[in-house]
Amino acid sequence: MDFSDLKICVVGLGYVGMPMAVAFAEKGVKVIGFDVSELVICVVGLGYVGIPMAVAFAEKGVKVIGFDVCKPKIEAYLNGEDPTCEVGTERLVKTLKGGNLSLTYDLEPIRSANFYIVAVPTPVNEDRSPDVRPVEGASEVVGKVISKGDYVVFESTVYPGLTEELCIPIIEKFSGLKYKEEWKLGYSPERINPGDKVHTFKTIKKIVSGCDAESLDKIAKVYEMVVEPGVYRATSIAVAEAAKVIENSQ
Repeated sequence: MDFSDLKICVVGLGYVGMPMAVAFAEKGVKVIGFDVSELVICVVGLGYVGIPMAVAFAEKGVKVIGFDVCKPKIEAYLNGEDPTCEVGTERLVKTLKGGNLSLTYDLEPIRSANFYIVAVPTPVNEDRSPDVRPVEGASEVVGKVISKGDYVVFESTVYPGLTEELCIPIIEKFSGLKYKEEWKLGYSPERINPGDKVHTFKTIKKIVSGCDAESLDKIAKVYEMVVEPGVYRATSIAVAEAAKVIENSQ
């Protein structure tokens, strides 16, 4: 049997997963080892998309750091107040007390993350063109803190091609790290309908994409931890961006 095209992702690298991963690798199979205990997610942007996402991952036992540049917003969340009404006081307080979720407006704590999800808004200008300044700012934030081997996933609604055209150069500039060789990029459009308590982050199928096969697999596995209907793997970042634009126009 030809194993040249076979890629396996072993989720969980304990006494079962680790020897299994090694055994497959010894047979010439490309193996990606994934252990949730080593995953630290940073959600950049804690609005109606970011805060329920951060809480959902934390509830699954993942260490999550929520970041937002708005200090009053962070202070409100830490006081148990949810201005988005997407999570609610009881669930928010319970998750914060659980110890897996921390919130900050300071860059230093988010350096410890290795998987960054950018969920900042893209408002519309007066001429109806997208205002990408929040995406630019978030890219700069990520560029200042990422390390070699990290993953960055954007969820903001943008036109096809923007994530790669705009965000990659900014992150490379501020990080000094080379794209694909030292960090990986993905895109997974947010699909949350504000105020809808039925169709939520956890209950809507997620479109995911990556800059290569390895990143796509890793990103898919992360989202599959919390998204109950599973994920749809888009063939490219641009295709995933286009899918969101088409959905919004319907």
